[in-house]
Amino acid sequence: MATFIPQEYLRAAPWKNGGGSTMEIAISPAGASLMEFDWRISLATITASGPFSSFPGIDRSLVLVDGDGVQLTLDGARKVVLSAAQPMLWFPGEAAVVAQVKGTTTDFNVMTRRDRCRHQLEKITAPARLARRSAATLLFVAGEGAVLARGGEQQFALARYDALLLDADDAQEWRLDALQRTAVLCVDLFT
Repeated sequence: MATFIPQEYLRAAPWKNGGGSTMEIAISPAGASLMEFDWRISLATITASGPFSSFPGIDRSLVLVDGDGVQLTLDGARKVVLSAAQPMLWFPGEAAVVAQVKGTTTDFNVMTRRDRCRHQLEKITAPARLARRSAATLLFVAGEGAVLARGGEQQFALARYDALLLDADDAQEWRLDALQRTAVLCVDLFT
């Protein structure tokens, strides 16, 4: 059965290194700590420049969902600017990452423990049809506007920053309806 995760139920917690805050959207196994999870999906707010927490053995994807942008320096050399034009980045969790921000940003973050599972993240625009590729799929409304997600006998109305976690028993084909074009992030989790 699909699990609806409304944004209003998310609770902010400090980053592992204390340099920012995050709202956990979903984690596996349920209740796992930051040292034990197989995968974790969260929404982070960056209000000041500084280092990211280190997560050795973790593959990470980051998508800018709000704010003017953030410049990331990876391992002291590679500079990447996340912006509306280039909002997504993949990087290893053990990389030394330092963020430079000029204002508050909100970022969608996916982490998978590389010796246990992997993930694929893509941005789709509703209205759209979705053919699932994995036993666990998370849909997250990143853009303005509402999305009606329908699959099998289930349907869910999602607003901005709401999520829907689909498991192996849920339909493989979903329809994402929207009155206006709306960005939806789709995370496929492979174990």
